Amino acid sequence: MQVLAKVNGKEITKEHVDQFIKSLGPQRAAQFDNEAGRKQILNELINQNLFLADAQNSDLDTTPEFKNEMQRMKEILLTQMNINKTLYAVDVTEAEVKKYFEENKDKYGTAESADTSHILVDNQEKCQEIYDMLQKEEIDFAEAAQKYSKCPSKQKGGKLGMYPRGQMVPEYDNAVFNMEVGSISQPVKTQFGYHIIKLHDKKEAVETKFEDVKERVQKDLLSAKQRQVYTQKVNELKEKYEVEKM
Repeated sequence: MQVLAKVNGKEITKEHVDQFIKSLGPQRAAQFDNEAGRKQILNELINQNLFLADAQNSDLDTTPEFKNEMQRMKEILLTQMNINKTLYAVDVTEAEVKKYFEENKDKYGTAESADTSHILVDNQEKCQEIYDMLQKEEIDFAEAAQKYSKCPSKQKGGKLGMYPRGQMVPEYDNAVFNMEVGSISQPVKTQFGYHIIKLHDKKEAVETKFEDVKERVQKDLLSAKQRQVYTQKVNELKEKYEVEKM
């Protein structure tokens, strides 16, 4: 154990400096993991130990303020230790992870997606009129969107970009995913009004293999089980101890 300094007889070692740097987190630690940085940390540890020596010499640990703070810290530590004890007891098996994956495949795969533009108006008659103009090629889609659409996307010629199935309202989705790329839909009614949709591109759903996402699935399932166990434990404790809300 390499001793780097002493303050009032208390040793400050290389391990103390290492621990302090590690406690800063990866990004900040990298800034101090060099000769100049380690000297700076050593000086800070010396400063802190000077304050500690002075506090002990002044009997600060006998004051009511110190005792109250110690009690508060003790309660926080005990609480966290008991929570950790409850959560760390939770585990998941390989079979459970596979089952969770099979039941939630949509969550881990890449959903079917589409790239669309649209024109949104308030009434069916106006929508049909614009659709007829597009069919007769009297106006192009982007120009019609800029001129007639009430959606903010009109500023971009009606473009909504690529989005996964399920992000839009069902009526819009149903129309889009039954269209051919490059085609323009007839008027589609939704809760927002009447749409004319142009489909620019469409991508099929991609199913993810279990082994590719196994670690992520395991973490998700463990978190879900821990939340469940936490809630169960809280309910048990409410039965065991009296709770009064004022």
